[in-house]
Amino acid sequence: MLGLRKRSKPAGEVSVSRREETKFRDVRIFLVERKMGRSRRSFLTQLARSKGFTVEDFLSETVTHVVSEDRQPSSLWPWLKASSLRNLSMKQVLDISWFTDSMRDGRPVPVETRHLIQDSWTEVSSPAPAMVSQYACKRRTETENHNKMFTDAFEVLAENYEFSEMEGPCLAFRRAASVLKSLPSAVESLRAAQDLPCLGEHTKAVMEEILRCGRSFEVEKILSDERFQTLKLFTSVFGVGPKTAEKWHRRGLRSFSEVLAEPSIHLNRMQQSGFLHYGDISRAVSKAEARAVGNIIDEAVRAITPDAMLTLTGGFRRGKEFGHDVDLIVTAAEPGREQNLLSEIIDSLKKQGILLFCEYQASTFDTTKLPSHRFEAMDHFAKCFLILRLEGSRVDEGLHSAEGDSRNWRAVRVDLVSPPADHFAFTLLGWTGSRQFERDLRRFARLERRMLLDNHALFDKTKKEFLTATTEKDIFDHLGLEYIEPWQRNA
Repeated sequence: MLGLRKRSKPAGEVSVSRREETKFRDVRIFLVERKMGRSRRSFLTQLARSKGFTVEDFLSETVTHVVSEDRQPSSLWPWLKASSLRNLSMKQVLDISWFTDSMRDGRPVPVETRHLIQDSWTEVSSPAPAMVSQYACKRRTETENHNKMFTDAFEVLAENYEFSEMEGPCLAFRRAASVLKSLPSAVESLRAAQDLPCLGEHTKAVMEEILRCGRSFEVEKILSDERFQTLKLFTSVFGVGPKTAEKWHRRGLRSFSEVLAEPSIHLNRMQQSGFLHYGDISRAVSKAEARAVGNIIDEAVRAITPDAMLTLTGGFRRGKEFGHDVDLIVTAAEPGREQNLLSEIIDSLKKQGILLFCEYQASTFDTTKLPSHRFEAMDHFAKCFLILRLEGSRVDEGLHSAEGDSRNWRAVRVDLVSPPADHFAFTLLGWTGSRQFERDLRRFARLERRMLLDNHALFDKTKKEFLTATTEKDIFDHLGLEYIEPWQRNA
Protein backbone atom coordinates (compact mmCIF):
# COMPACT_ATOMS: atom_id res chain seq x y z
CA MET A 1 0.00 0.00 0.00
CA LEU A 2 2.87 2.38 0.76
CA GLY A 3 4.25 1.79 -2.73
CA LEU A 4 0.84 2.61 -4.30
CA ARG A 5 0.66 5.93 -2.41
CA LYS A 6 4.14 6.83 -3.65
CA ARG A 7 3.17 6.16 -7.28
CA SER A 8 -0.01 8.20 -6.97
CA LYS A 9 1.91 11.42 -6.14
CA PRO A 10 4.27 13.44 -8.34
CA ALA A 11 7.93 12.92 -7.47
CA GLY A 12 8.34 16.52 -6.29
CA GLU A 13 5.46 16.18 -3.85
CA VAL A 14 6.89 12.99 -2.36
CA SER A 15 10.26 14.68 -1.83
CA VAL A 16 8.71 17.61 0.04
CA SER A 17 6.66 15.27 2.22
CA ARG A 18 9.68 13.21 3.17
CA ARG A 19 11.75 16.25 4.11
CA GLU A 20 8.94 17.55 6.30
CA GLU A 21 9.04 14.28 8.26
CA THR A 22 12.79 14.41 8.96
CA LYS A 23 13.63 12.97 12.38
CA PHE A 24 17.44 12.85 12.43
CA ARG A 25 18.56 16.34 11.53
CA ASP A 26 22.23 15.82 12.37
CA VAL A 27 22.58 12.97 9.86
CA ARG A 28 22.67 13.83 6.15
CA ILE A 29 23.31 10.85 3.88
CA PHE A 30 24.69 10.71 0.35
CA LEU A 31 24.34 7.40 -1.52
CA VAL A 32 27.15 6.78 -4.01
CA GLU A 33 25.66 5.61 -7.30
CA ARG A 34 28.86 3.78 -8.41
CA LYS A 35 28.23 -0.01 -8.35
CA MET A 36 24.76 0.69 -6.90
CA GLY A 37 22.90 1.76 -10.00
CA ARG A 38 20.39 4.57 -10.48
CA SER A 39 17.20 2.60 -9.82
CA ARG A 40 18.50 0.96 -6.63
CA ARG A 41 19.80 4.32 -5.41
CA SER A 42 16.39 5.87 -6.04
CA PHE A 43 14.64 3.06 -4.15
CA LEU A 44 17.02 3.31 -1.15
CA THR A 45 16.64 7.11 -1.10
CA GLN A 46 12.85 6.87 -0.87
CA LEU A 47 13.12 4.13 1.79
CA ALA A 48 15.40 6.25 3.97
CA ARG A 49 13.28 9.38 3.60
CA SER A 50 10.17 7.41 4.53
CA LYS A 51 11.89 6.55 7.83
CA GLY A 52 12.78 10.16 8.63
CA PHE A 53 16.35 10.28 7.26
CA THR A 54 17.71 13.14 5.18
CA VAL A 55 19.23 11.91 1.91
CA GLU A 56 21.04 14.46 -0.25
CA ASP A 57 20.81 14.22 -4.02
CA PHE A 58 24.31 15.67 -4.45
CA LEU A 59 27.60 15.29 -2.58
CA SER A 60 28.15 18.59 -0.77
CA GLU A 61 29.72 20.08 2.35
CA THR A 62 26.50 19.46 4.35
CA VAL A 63 26.70 15.66 3.91
CA THR A 64 27.77 13.81 7.08
CA HIS A 65 27.56 10.14 5.98
CA VAL A 66 28.74 8.88 2.56
CA VAL A 67 27.37 5.37 1.89
CA SER A 68 28.78 3.12 -0.83
CA GLU A 69 28.38 -0.46 -2.06
CA ASP A 70 31.92 -0.20 -3.44
CA ARG A 71 34.18 -1.29 -0.56
CA GLN A 72 37.42 -0.88 -2.53
CA PRO A 73 39.30 2.15 -1.12
CA SER A 74 41.54 2.21 -4.18
CA SER A 75 38.61 3.14 -6.43
CA LEU A 76 36.23 4.93 -4.02
CA TRP A 77 38.61 7.37 -2.31
CA PRO A 78 40.20 8.84 -5.47
CA TRP A 79 36.65 9.55 -6.70
CA LEU A 80 35.75 11.22 -3.38
CA LYS A 81 38.94 13.31 -3.37
CA ALA A 82 38.21 14.47 -6.89
CA SER A 83 35.02 16.08 -5.54
CA SER A 84 37.25 18.74 -3.88
CA LEU A 85 35.23 18.81 -0.66
CA ARG A 86 36.94 20.99 1.95
CA ASN A 87 35.92 18.78 4.93
CA LEU A 88 36.14 15.27 3.45
CA SER A 89 38.21 14.06 6.43
CA MET A 90 35.30 14.89 8.75
CA LYS A 91 32.76 12.75 6.88
CA GLN A 92 31.89 9.16 7.70
CA VAL A 93 32.63 7.02 4.63
CA LEU A 94 30.61 3.86 5.18
CA ASP A 95 29.75 0.51 3.70
CA ILE A 96 26.11 -0.16 2.72
CA SER A 97 25.83 -2.42 5.81
CA TRP A 98 25.58 0.70 8.04
CA PHE A 99 22.67 1.91 5.92
CA THR A 100 20.80 -1.40 6.04
CA ASP A 101 21.38 -1.70 9.82
CA SER A 102 19.97 1.82 10.26
CA MET A 103 16.93 1.06 8.10
CA ARG A 104 16.27 -2.08 10.16
CA ASP A 105 16.44 -0.18 13.48
CA GLY A 106 14.59 2.88 12.19
CA ARG A 107 17.36 5.21 13.43
CA PRO A 108 21.06 5.87 12.73
CA VAL A 109 23.01 3.03 14.37
CA PRO A 110 26.43 3.70 15.93
CA VAL A 111 29.26 3.47 13.40
CA GLU A 112 31.41 0.41 14.02
CA THR A 113 34.79 -0.49 12.58
CA ARG A 114 33.13 -3.03 10.27
CA HIS A 115 31.11 -0.21 8.66
CA LEU A 116 34.08 1.99 7.79
CA ILE A 117 35.69 2.20 4.37
CA GLN A 118 39.13 3.58 5.23
CA ASP A 119 41.38 5.39 2.85
CA SER A 120 44.28 3.08 1.98
CA TRP A 121 46.83 5.33 3.73
CA THR A 122 44.65 6.42 6.67
CA GLU A 123 45.12 4.71 10.04
CA VAL A 124 41.91 3.23 11.49
CA SER A 125 40.95 5.62 14.24
CA SER A 126 38.17 7.48 15.97
CA PRO A 127 36.16 10.17 14.19
CA ALA A 128 37.98 13.37 13.32
CA PRO A 129 38.69 15.23 16.58
CA ALA A 130 37.08 18.39 15.26
CA MET A 131 33.72 16.57 15.31
CA VAL A 132 33.92 15.74 19.03
CA SER A 133 32.73 18.49 21.34
CA GLN A 134 34.08 19.09 24.84
CA TYR A 135 30.45 19.22 26.03
CA ALA A 136 28.56 15.95 26.55
CA CYS A 137 25.33 17.79 25.70
CA LYS A 138 26.64 18.24 22.14
CA ARG A 139 27.60 14.58 21.73
CA ARG A 140 25.31 11.62 21.11
CA THR A 141 26.19 8.75 23.44
CA GLU A 142 24.25 5.50 23.23
CA THR A 143 24.43 2.55 25.62
CA GLU A 144 27.00 0.69 23.48
CA ASN A 145 30.53 1.56 24.62
CA HIS A 146 33.35 0.72 22.19
CA ASN A 147 36.08 1.86 24.59
CA LYS A 148 35.14 -0.01 27.76
CA MET A 149 38.69 -1.08 28.56
CA PHE A 150 39.63 2.60 28.95
CA THR A 151 36.44 3.91 30.54
CA ASP A 152 36.34 1.15 33.18
CA ALA A 153 39.86 2.15 34.22
CA PHE A 154 38.92 5.83 34.29
CA GLU A 155 35.88 5.10 36.48
CA VAL A 156 38.07 3.35 39.06
CA LEU A 157 40.49 6.29 39.10
CA ALA A 158 37.62 8.80 39.37
CA GLU A 159 36.04 6.89 42.25
CA ASN A 160 39.37 6.70 44.08
CA TYR A 161 39.80 10.48 43.77
CA GLU A 162 36.21 10.96 44.96
CA PHE A 163 36.96 8.91 48.09
CA SER A 164 39.94 11.21 48.68
CA GLU A 165 37.75 14.33 48.13
CA MET A 166 39.89 15.45 45.17
CA GLU A 167 37.16 16.88 42.97
CA GLY A 168 39.39 18.17 40.14
CA PRO A 169 41.07 14.89 39.13
CA CYS A 170 37.81 13.00 39.75
CA LEU A 171 35.94 15.24 37.31
CA ALA A 172 38.81 15.10 34.79
CA PHE A 173 38.64 11.29 34.55
CA ARG A 174 34.83 11.32 34.35
CA ARG A 175 34.95 13.84 31.49
CA ALA A 176 37.57 11.74 29.69
CA ALA A 177 35.45 8.60 30.10
CA SER A 178 32.43 10.48 28.78
CA VAL A 179 34.27 11.50 25.59
CA LEU A 180 35.46 7.95 24.88
CA LYS A 181 31.97 6.52 25.48
CA SER A 182 30.59 8.78 22.74
CA LEU A 183 32.97 7.52 20.02
CA PRO A 184 31.42 5.27 17.35
CA SER A 185 34.46 2.97 17.23
CA ALA A 186 37.30 1.75 19.42
CA VAL A 187 40.44 3.83 19.89
CA GLU A 188 43.23 1.56 18.66
CA SER A 189 46.22 3.88 19.04
CA LEU A 190 47.15 6.86 21.17
CA ARG A 191 47.58 8.89 18.00
CA ALA A 192 43.88 8.44 17.28
CA ALA A 193 43.04 10.10 20.63
CA GLN A 194 45.73 12.76 20.51
CA ASP A 195 43.44 15.69 19.72
CA LEU A 196 40.24 14.55 21.42
CA PRO A 197 38.92 17.01 24.03
CA CYS A 198 39.10 16.42 27.80
CA LEU A 199 42.02 13.97 27.61
CA GLY A 200 44.89 15.22 29.77
CA GLU A 201 48.40 13.85 30.20
CA HIS A 202 47.36 11.50 33.02
CA THR A 203 44.45 10.02 31.07
CA LYS A 204 46.61 9.55 27.98
CA ALA A 205 49.31 7.86 30.05
CA VAL A 206 46.74 5.37 31.37
CA MET A 207 45.47 4.73 27.82
CA GLU A 208 49.01 4.22 26.52
CA GLU A 209 49.72 1.67 29.24
CA ILE A 210 46.49 -0.24 28.48
CA LEU A 211 47.25 -0.24 24.75
CA ARG A 212 50.82 -1.45 25.37
CA CYS A 213 50.28 -3.91 28.25
CA GLY A 214 46.58 -4.71 28.10
CA ARG A 215 46.05 -3.30 31.61
CA SER A 216 46.76 -0.33 33.87
CA PHE A 217 49.09 -1.06 36.77
CA GLU A 218 47.87 2.07 38.55
CA VAL A 219 44.27 0.83 38.41
CA GLU A 220 45.29 -2.66 39.57
CA LYS A 221 47.08 -1.11 42.55
CA ILE A 222 43.94 0.84 43.49
CA LEU A 223 41.70 -2.22 43.16
CA SER A 224 43.96 -4.18 45.51
CA ASP A 225 44.18 -1.33 48.01
CA GLU A 226 42.53 -2.22 51.32
CA ARG A 227 41.14 1.29 51.91
CA PHE A 228 39.56 1.48 48.44
CA GLN A 229 37.99 -1.97 48.81
CA THR A 230 36.53 -1.09 52.22
CA LEU A 231 35.13 2.29 51.16
CA LYS A 232 33.60 0.74 48.03
CA LEU A 233 32.00 -1.99 50.17
CA PHE A 234 30.56 0.43 52.73
CA THR A 235 29.25 2.95 50.15
CA SER A 236 27.37 0.12 48.42
CA VAL A 237 24.95 0.23 51.39
CA PHE A 238 21.85 2.39 50.93
CA GLY A 239 22.29 5.51 53.08
CA VAL A 240 26.07 5.27 53.51
CA GLY A 241 28.08 8.02 51.79
CA PRO A 242 31.87 8.44 51.36
CA LYS A 243 32.27 10.47 54.58
CA THR A 244 30.51 7.87 56.74
CA ALA A 245 32.45 5.07 55.04
CA GLU A 246 35.73 6.91 55.68
CA LYS A 247 34.81 7.41 59.35
CA TRP A 248 34.11 3.69 59.79
CA HIS A 249 37.35 2.79 58.03
CA ARG A 250 39.37 5.08 60.30
CA ARG A 251 37.86 3.30 63.30
CA GLY A 252 39.37 0.06 62.02
CA LEU A 253 36.13 -1.48 60.68
CA ARG A 254 36.52 -3.58 57.55
CA SER A 255 33.30 -5.60 57.13
CA PHE A 256 29.53 -5.36 57.52
CA SER A 257 29.63 -7.73 60.49
CA GLU A 258 32.13 -5.48 62.28
CA VAL A 259 29.97 -2.40 61.67
CA LEU A 260 26.80 -4.12 62.89
CA ALA A 261 28.58 -5.51 65.97
CA GLU A 262 30.07 -2.15 66.99
CA PRO A 263 27.90 -0.84 69.90
CA SER A 264 28.98 2.81 69.50
CA ILE A 265 27.66 3.00 65.90
CA HIS A 266 24.04 4.12 65.66
CA LEU A 267 22.63 3.53 62.21
CA ASN A 268 19.90 5.85 60.93
CA ARG A 269 16.67 4.40 59.48
CA MET A 270 17.95 4.50 55.91
CA GLN A 271 21.15 2.66 56.81
CA GLN A 272 19.23 0.08 58.85
CA SER A 273 17.06 -0.68 55.82
CA GLY A 274 20.14 -0.64 53.61
CA PHE A 275 21.73 -3.46 55.61
CA LEU A 276 18.44 -5.34 56.08
CA HIS A 277 17.67 -5.49 52.35
CA TYR A 278 21.27 -5.37 51.10
CA GLY A 279 21.07 -8.60 49.08
CA ASP A 280 18.17 -7.27 47.03
CA ILE A 281 18.90 -3.57 46.59
CA SER A 282 22.59 -4.10 45.79
CA ARG A 283 21.48 -6.29 42.87
CA ALA A 284 20.55 -4.76 39.52
CA VAL A 285 16.91 -4.00 38.71
CA SER A 286 15.72 -5.18 35.29
CA LYS A 287 13.67 -3.10 32.88
CA ALA A 288 10.74 -5.50 33.34
CA GLU A 289 10.92 -4.99 37.12
CA ALA A 290 11.07 -1.21 36.63
CA ARG A 291 7.93 -1.35 34.47
CA ALA A 292 6.17 -3.43 37.13
CA VAL A 293 7.07 -0.89 39.83
CA GLY A 294 5.82 1.90 37.55
CA ASN A 295 2.51 0.08 37.13
CA ILE A 296 2.10 -0.26 40.91
CA ILE A 297 2.73 3.47 41.47
CA ASP A 298 0.53 4.39 38.51
CA GLU A 299 -2.41 2.39 39.93
CA ALA A 300 -2.04 4.24 43.23
CA VAL A 301 -1.85 7.60 41.45
CA ARG A 302 -4.92 6.94 39.27
CA ALA A 303 -6.96 6.06 42.35
CA ILE A 304 -6.01 9.42 43.89
CA THR A 305 -6.31 11.78 40.92
CA PRO A 306 -7.01 10.69 37.33
CA ASP A 307 -5.30 13.74 35.78
CA ALA A 308 -1.88 12.95 37.31
CA MET A 309 1.02 11.96 35.07
CA LEU A 310 3.72 9.41 35.95
CA THR A 311 6.99 9.21 33.98
CA LEU A 312 9.86 6.71 34.24
CA THR A 313 13.20 8.54 34.16
CA GLY A 314 16.87 7.77 34.88
CA GLY A 315 18.82 5.07 33.08
CA PHE A 316 15.73 3.17 31.95
CA ARG A 317 14.52 6.22 30.02
CA ARG A 318 17.98 6.33 28.43
CA GLY A 319 17.49 2.80 27.09
CA LYS A 320 19.37 0.77 29.70
CA GLU A 321 18.29 -2.80 30.39
CA PHE A 322 19.36 -2.71 34.07
CA GLY A 323 19.71 -0.07 36.77
CA HIS A 324 20.31 0.22 40.50
CA ASP A 325 16.90 1.77 41.28
CA VAL A 326 13.70 3.08 39.70
CA ASP A 327 13.30 6.86 39.27
CA LEU A 328 9.80 8.26 38.69
CA ILE A 329 8.32 11.74 38.29
CA VAL A 330 4.68 12.31 39.22
CA THR A 331 2.78 15.55 38.73
CA ALA A 332 -0.78 16.78 38.39
CA ALA A 333 -2.36 19.21 35.94
CA GLU A 334 -4.12 21.11 38.72
CA PRO A 335 -1.74 23.79 40.17
CA GLY A 336 -0.80 22.99 43.76
CA ARG A 337 -2.24 19.47 43.61
CA GLU A 338 1.29 17.98 43.53
CA GLN A 339 2.00 19.23 47.07
CA ASN A 340 0.10 16.38 48.78
CA LEU A 341 0.38 13.81 46.01
CA LEU A 342 3.38 11.93 47.39
CA SER A 343 1.88 11.66 50.89
CA GLU A 344 -1.27 10.11 49.43
CA ILE A 345 0.79 7.68 47.30
CA ILE A 346 2.76 6.64 50.39
CA ASP A 347 -0.50 6.00 52.31
CA SER A 348 -1.76 3.83 49.44
CA LEU A 349 1.46 1.77 49.39
CA LYS A 350 1.25 1.29 53.17
CA LYS A 351 -2.30 -0.02 52.88
CA GLN A 352 -1.13 -2.53 50.27
CA GLY A 353 1.53 -3.77 52.70
CA ILE A 354 4.37 -3.36 50.20
CA LEU A 355 6.18 -0.34 51.68
CA LEU A 356 9.38 -1.58 53.34
CA PHE A 357 10.99 1.83 53.85
CA CYS A 358 10.07 5.47 53.25
CA GLU A 359 11.83 8.77 53.74
CA TYR A 360 9.69 11.71 52.68
CA GLN A 361 11.08 15.20 52.07
CA ALA A 362 8.50 17.97 51.81
CA SER A 363 8.86 20.61 49.13
CA THR A 364 11.09 23.60 49.92
CA PHE A 365 10.60 25.05 46.45
CA ASP A 366 10.52 28.86 46.54
CA THR A 367 10.36 30.80 43.27
CA THR A 368 11.83 33.87 44.99
CA LYS A 369 15.09 31.95 45.50
CA LEU A 370 15.50 31.24 41.80
CA PRO A 371 17.70 31.11 39.85
CA SER A 372 20.03 28.83 41.78
CA HIS A 373 23.72 29.67 41.45
CA ARG A 374 24.76 26.29 42.89
CA PHE A 375 26.14 24.26 40.01
CA GLU A 376 24.57 20.93 40.96
CA ALA A 377 22.00 21.97 43.55
CA MET A 378 19.53 19.19 44.41
CA ASP A 379 16.05 20.20 43.39
CA HIS A 380 13.68 21.46 46.07
CA PHE A 381 10.52 19.67 44.97
CA ALA A 382 8.73 17.17 47.20
CA LYS A 383 10.39 13.77 46.94
CA CYS A 384 10.54 10.42 48.68
CA PHE A 385 13.04 7.57 48.80
CA LEU A 386 11.34 4.18 49.04
CA ILE A 387 12.02 0.48 49.23
CA LEU A 388 9.09 -1.55 47.87
CA ARG A 389 8.26 -5.23 48.07
CA LEU A 390 7.84 -6.35 44.46
CA GLU A 391 5.97 -9.63 43.95
CA GLY A 392 7.18 -11.86 41.13
CA SER A 393 3.61 -12.18 39.85
CA ARG A 394 3.69 -8.45 38.92
CA VAL A 395 6.71 -8.87 36.62
CA ASP A 396 6.03 -10.08 33.07
CA GLU A 397 9.47 -11.65 32.59
CA GLY A 398 9.88 -12.83 36.18
CA LEU A 399 12.12 -11.50 38.95
CA HIS A 400 15.80 -10.82 38.40
CA SER A 401 16.66 -12.98 41.41
CA ALA A 402 19.98 -14.01 42.88
CA GLU A 403 21.07 -17.58 42.24
CA GLY A 404 19.56 -19.93 44.82
CA ASP A 405 16.94 -17.40 45.96
CA SER A 406 13.59 -19.21 46.05
CA ARG A 407 11.51 -16.25 47.25
CA ASN A 408 8.67 -15.00 45.06
CA TRP A 409 9.44 -11.33 45.84
CA ARG A 410 12.34 -8.91 46.10
CA ALA A 411 13.00 -5.45 47.55
CA VAL A 412 13.45 -2.62 45.03
CA ARG A 413 14.70 0.92 45.56
CA VAL A 414 12.36 3.63 44.21
CA ASP A 415 12.80 7.42 44.07
CA LEU A 416 9.76 9.62 43.49
CA VAL A 417 9.77 13.39 42.84
CA SER A 418 6.73 15.62 42.38
CA PRO A 419 7.28 18.99 40.66
CA PRO A 420 4.58 21.51 39.69
CA ALA A 421 3.33 20.90 36.14
CA ASP A 422 4.89 24.12 34.79
CA HIS A 423 8.35 22.94 35.94
CA PHE A 424 7.93 19.35 34.71
CA ALA A 425 10.15 19.71 31.60
CA PHE A 426 13.13 20.92 33.65
CA THR A 427 12.70 18.13 36.20
CA LEU A 428 12.37 15.49 33.47
CA LEU A 429 15.56 16.70 31.82
CA GLY A 430 17.47 16.73 35.11
CA TRP A 431 16.25 13.34 36.38
CA THR A 432 16.82 11.60 33.04
CA GLY A 433 20.60 12.15 33.23
CA SER A 434 23.19 10.94 32.76
CA ARG A 435 25.09 12.73 35.53
CA GLN A 436 27.85 13.90 33.18
CA PHE A 437 25.37 14.91 30.48
CA GLU A 438 23.51 17.12 32.99
CA ARG A 439 26.74 18.57 34.39
CA ASP A 440 27.91 19.58 30.91
CA LEU A 441 24.47 20.87 29.92
CA ARG A 442 24.54 23.28 32.88
CA ARG A 443 28.17 24.18 32.20
CA PHE A 444 27.34 24.89 28.54
CA ALA A 445 24.37 27.08 29.55
CA ARG A 446 26.52 29.06 31.98
CA LEU A 447 29.69 29.48 29.90
CA GLU A 448 28.37 29.60 26.34
CA ARG A 449 24.90 31.13 26.72
CA ARG A 450 25.11 33.16 29.96
CA MET A 451 22.16 31.20 31.33
CA LEU A 452 21.51 29.32 34.57
CA LEU A 453 19.89 25.89 34.27
CA ASP A 454 18.81 23.47 36.98
CA ASN A 455 15.93 21.08 37.68
CA HIS A 456 13.63 24.02 38.39
CA ALA A 457 14.10 26.58 35.61
CA LEU A 458 16.24 28.24 32.94
CA PHE A 459 17.26 31.85 33.56
CA ASP A 460 18.72 34.13 30.88
CA LYS A 461 21.19 36.44 32.64
CA THR A 462 21.45 38.73 29.60
CA LYS A 463 17.70 39.33 29.33
CA LYS A 464 17.22 38.92 33.10
CA GLU A 465 14.20 36.69 32.61
CA PHE A 466 13.08 33.09 33.06
CA LEU A 467 12.48 31.10 29.87
CA THR A 468 9.40 28.86 29.82
CA ALA A 469 9.40 25.28 28.55
CA THR A 470 6.70 22.63 28.25
CA THR A 471 9.02 20.01 26.70
CA GLU A 472 12.70 19.10 26.91
CA LYS A 473 13.09 20.22 23.29
CA ASP A 474 12.02 23.74 24.31
CA ILE A 475 15.00 23.84 26.70
CA PHE A 476 17.42 22.67 24.00
CA ASP A 477 15.99 25.30 21.65
CA HIS A 478 16.51 28.06 24.24
CA LEU A 479 20.14 26.94 24.55
CA GLY A 480 20.64 26.81 20.78
CA LEU A 481 21.40 23.08 20.91
CA GLU A 482 20.21 20.30 18.64
CA TYR A 483 17.78 18.08 20.52
CA ILE A 484 19.35 14.87 21.80
CA GLU A 485 17.07 11.91 22.43
CA PRO A 486 17.10 10.33 25.93
CA TRP A 487 18.73 7.15 24.59
CA GLN A 488 21.62 9.29 23.29
CA ARG A 489 22.44 10.86 26.68
CA ASN A 490 24.45 7.98 28.20
CA ALA A 491 27.50 10.15 28.83
